[in-house]
Amino acid sequence: MLETQFPINSDLIEKAAQTEQGVLISGENGTGKELIARIIHGRSSRSNGNFVVLNCALSGEVLEAEFQSKIEAATGGTIFFEEINELPLHLQAKLVQNAYPIRMIASSDSALQEAVAEKLFRSDLYAKISYVAVSIPALRNRIEQIPMLVTAYIEKYNKLTGSSVNSTPSAEALDALTSYGWPGNIRELEHVIERIVIMKGQGTVDGADLPAKISQTTQAAQNGTGANADLDFPRMFLSDKGVDLKAVVTAFENHLVDQALARTSGNKNRASMLLGLNRTTLVEKLRKRGMITPLKANSDFRGSMNGMNE
Repeated sequence: MLETQFPINSDLIEKAAQTEQGVLISGENGTGKELIARIIHGRSSRSNGNFVVLNCALSGEVLEAEFQSKIEAATGGTIFFEEINELPLHLQAKLVQNAYPIRMIASSDSALQEAVAEKLFRSDLYAKISYVAVSIPALRNRIEQIPMLVTAYIEKYNKLTGSSVNSTPSAEALDALTSYGWPGNIRELEHVIERIVIMKGQGTVDGADLPAKISQTTQAAQNGTGANADLDFPRMFLSDKGVDLKAVVTAFENHLVDQALARTSGNKNRASMLLGLNRTTLVEKLRKRGMITPLKANSDFRGSMNGMNE
């Protein structure tokens, strides 16, 4: 199963699943923190309960309303506090002062211990959520997994779109994919493959199908003739079978959003400025996407990637 290849010690996942204590998952944006949280929930005694995600980066009244409703929805199950470092202090206090009947898993893309030292995050809440600490390495530090991930994502989006792209790319494409730094981590990789599958439809992925930023030496990519080239994106022909315009537009939007996040190292304020959006609009778009692909709570990583829509 693909899950077993994920860069986390399986024993640590099992231990996290067996306890009711809090789990803190750290790592860069796009490394798969929610995925790990769902795996832990799916293997826990609460797997029959809801797995609920609360994006702590939501603003003001929206977060206040979401906070209470999501905790109620997670009763008897697990709540995943995404970017808990963004949670306001008064809501942090509620988590400490109330014995909610929930299991808490949290993620952070910044050093929470530093926030505790600076009085920006409560030390008692940090202790509560960090009983088990899981750190996910960046994709650039585990490039040996890229071919496997590429194959899994091609298979997933073939199934979702009815495409028939070969699950194994050309050697040229794999060389480029494993040489690229992936600042957006596996989320960026997934969306690159998603767009390739949508644009290409069938055949084998080669260097001409990669974005120019990944395959700068490929003439086709430089001229914008590949299925996914950054220049003149998207350049494609309307076949007699037609095209899923909504999927293409969504892929194009995701492409630009991921570029903005990668270019700003995940800083949502700066990324929203690059995109000409309000920060709340960008956060809402990310929330709807789940930041990573939503998964069924009781399915393994492989089945999830092949079966549905961080």
